[in-house]
Amino acid sequence: MKKRRPTKLKRRLIRSYLTSTISITLVLFLLGMLSLLILNAGRLSDYVREHVGFTLVLNDNVGEAEILRLQKILSASDYVKSSNYVNKEDAAKQLTKELGEDFVGFLGFNPLFASVDVKLHAAYMEEDSLVVLENDFLSYPQVKEVYYQRDLVRIINQNVKRISLFLLIFSVLLLVIFSTLINNTIRIAIYSQRFIIHTMKLVGATRSFIRRPFILKNIVFGVVGALIANMGILAIIYSYRQDFEGIIDSQQFSAIGLVFVIVLGFGILISWLSTYFSVNKYLRARYEELFYT
Repeated sequence: MKKRRPTKLKRRLIRSYLTSTISITLVLFLLGMLSLLILNAGRLSDYVREHVGFTLVLNDNVGEAEILRLQKILSASDYVKSSNYVNKEDAAKQLTKELGEDFVGFLGFNPLFASVDVKLHAAYMEEDSLVVLENDFLSYPQVKEVYYQRDLVRIINQNVKRISLFLLIFSVLLLVIFSTLINNTIRIAIYSQRFIIHTMKLVGATRSFIRRPFILKNIVFGVVGALIANMGILAIIYSYRQDFEGIIDSQQFSAIGLVFVIVLGFGILISWLSTYFSVNKYLRARYEELFYT
């Protein structure tokens, strides 16, 4: 019987440590994913904005040389991210595919014009900037008409502001929840050792001496949990990098490194604070209070 008790106690301790580590790891993993989302929120809004642009409808008598010259001018400007020339034949094929019937054969001629699709940098996708750029594009002699989806741009800009506010509130709320979950996990672990804390106090150990091993142990749990969470985040980023292309840049090592630092720092900080206050609670408690606190 003497041999079984230490083994059983050892198993319970290992199970308790494992549960604490897993709980902290899962919470820190969610925190890391949230941090990754927040850091790339601007990139996500830019990704949406930069996929809405202008269509420059060209005059029917514009030659290839003039079109190339126009594209070079557009590419050299600060506000244009990319430009793509679409000739009349390609435009007709695309429209035929969308309509599901050959309208050229029905009409006997191709009524479409050649065009240049222009994508702008996200910073210029504001309504006042677009009005200025529209007039600028119309000043080119090759351009007959300029078209862009004004209502869509307005809706995107409004939604970006709303989503940013919602994301801020949501992030604060989740941060409170994450802190509470880790705090409760550590408090439960400390609660199971409250009589040990009281015994150490009775034999004359100082408060700092009693707190130190608990704080160090739970900081280790926080560090281990953070490292496992970071490995999980890294695995997801590189496993789904093609699906997240344009939203999360897997080559942006500074952002990923910042996420890792946030997860590690939060794991250490919340572990230290939770342990400090939990141990202090039982250091101040009287013996009879340990049975119901």
